[in-house]
Amino acid sequence: MSITLNHTIVPAIDNEAAARFFASVMGLGYRGADRHFAPVQVNDSLTLDFMSVENPVGHHLAFDVGPSSFDAILERLRTAGVPYGNDPSEPDNGRIDHPLCPRGLYFTDDAGNLYEIMSPR
Repeated sequence: MSITLNHTIVPAIDNEAAARFFASVMGLGYRGADRHFAPVQVNDSLTLDFMSVENPVGHHLAFDVGPSSFDAILERLRTAGVPYGNDPSEPDNGRIDHPLCPRGLYFTDDAGNLYEIMSPR
């Protein structure tokens, strides 16, 4: 059996708000909090469990997506007025010319989590 990541905990100021935000940007469903976690199922094998903590320290989470998913994510970010950019030190520069792939972007949430979205074209 290969090693796969099953879930990870993502620190949040408000776990429900963070889960809703991430799910809405990524086009994923969100069913509500489960005890002290607000889980978002990313795919068949990965769940992000958002957890409210007193002083969250942001994580970097990177995702490979197909071109149509990238376009949809970009449109949702633009529609919601969420800043994005092509550089982790400038995640609000409005660019998508990523240094590691043909198109990519970063965006952040209110806890300082840095999300990276990369597309092969």
